[in-house]
Amino acid sequence: MKFTDLLTDDDAVSPVIGVILMVAITVILAAVIGTFVLGLGDQVGNTAPQASFSFDYNDSSADYLNITHESGDAINSDRLEVTTGVNISSTDVALGSESSYTWTDLGGSTVDVKAGSQITIFGDTETLDDQTVRIVWTDESGSTSATLQKWSGPNA
Repeated sequence: MKFTDLLTDDDAVSPVIGVILMVAITVILAAVIGTFVLGLGDQVGNTAPQASFSFDYNDSSADYLNITHESGDAINSDRLEVTTGVNISSTDVALGSESSYTWTDLGGSTVDVKAGSQITIFGDTETLDDQTVRIVWTDESGSTSATLQKWSGPNA
């Protein structure tokens, strides 16, 4: 092959292949730009932690419920809330009369709630046997929450 033939050769990729490549590039760019515009790329970090809690109910005259973190992720105690349908208190600290408290309020200090962490709650004026108790996690911004575990009393 002569060098002059190489410079004067006009053969190229067929127009069909060129169109297919342009369409593929356009589709990929549209998908990438679309995910960022719709905010789908910003979802990292807003997922609920994986944790398992156990509940040990004592229906004696004291009527209390022990809640224990059995396994899973360690969670900041300010991010966990214990909610019921009646006003609750804790044996660890003096509280007002509310039906919902953070794990920090009930435990008396800010800690990471991890396997083995435990709190005890009891109803102020009513028993817990007909209530549903939920452990609710809320992210730092307050925009995302999830119920991690739920307990229903024997008469609920």
